[in-house]
Amino acid sequence: MVSLPARCGPCLVPRLVRQYEEAVIATGYGSDEHRRNERIRAREVRLIGADGAQLGITPLAEALAIARTSDLDLVEVAPDAQPPVCRIMDYNRFKYEAAQRAKESRRKSTTSTIKEMKYRPKIGPGDFDTKTRAVEKFLKEGHKVKITIMFRGREVAHSELGMKILDRIAEHCVDFSKLEAVPRLDGRNMTMVLAPDKRSAQSTKAKSAPTTSSASTKATAPAAATASAAPASAAPAPAPAPEVPAPEPQPTPDDTAANAG
Repeated sequence: MVSLPARCGPCLVPRLVRQYEEAVIATGYGSDEHRRNERIRAREVRLIGADGAQLGITPLAEALAIARTSDLDLVEVAPDAQPPVCRIMDYNRFKYEAAQRAKESRRKSTTSTIKEMKYRPKIGPGDFDTKTRAVEKFLKEGHKVKITIMFRGREVAHSELGMKILDRIAEHCVDFSKLEAVPRLDGRNMTMVLAPDKRSAQSTKAKSAPTTSSASTKATAPAAATASAAPASAAPAPAPAPEVPAPEPQPTPDDTAANAG
């Protein structure tokens, strides 16, 4: 319930409505303790319209009539004010939208936890791959991961073996993580902390995108050239033009006089 001063002026109404909406979002689905419609006990209320306009101090019966005319609910937003502040709204729709906003807010405010994965200096290849895949999954989910190398007995004298394992893990996760705590030896354990790095993941995707597009362009270029060359080769050759006989030479007057002589 929102605590309010004994007297509530018009200037406080928007703030009261905002506090009510924040309280509904904080509780998820709203609270049924807010009275509405016939459950309101005051004789007169400070009324707020469905569009947010302040309609002033109105008798309860008249406020209910206005809400029913609009087929909406009259909700008591600030019951401790004098007079109480009521707002005309679709209460079921308001609760649904508030639940969606609360759900979205919870989804965006996911808390990051620290996971731990333990290795041994003499770990086998299969176990190493399985544990490293789990580390990759934790990092991509947004969690920090603490890597612990456990030494037994005289194995602690060969700390370089643990350092090699940590280097392999860091190299495997370099595209989507960053080193938050450098490897250090603490008693018989060597620890390292990896944190998710969204910038590295985005840069890796950006670098791989042009390579994929260029490869697809190269693959489609020969196909387009073949498709364009196919119609040209399939087209029939044009028929040869018919031969036209050369015209016979006409006799000139000089040739005619020479033949007569």
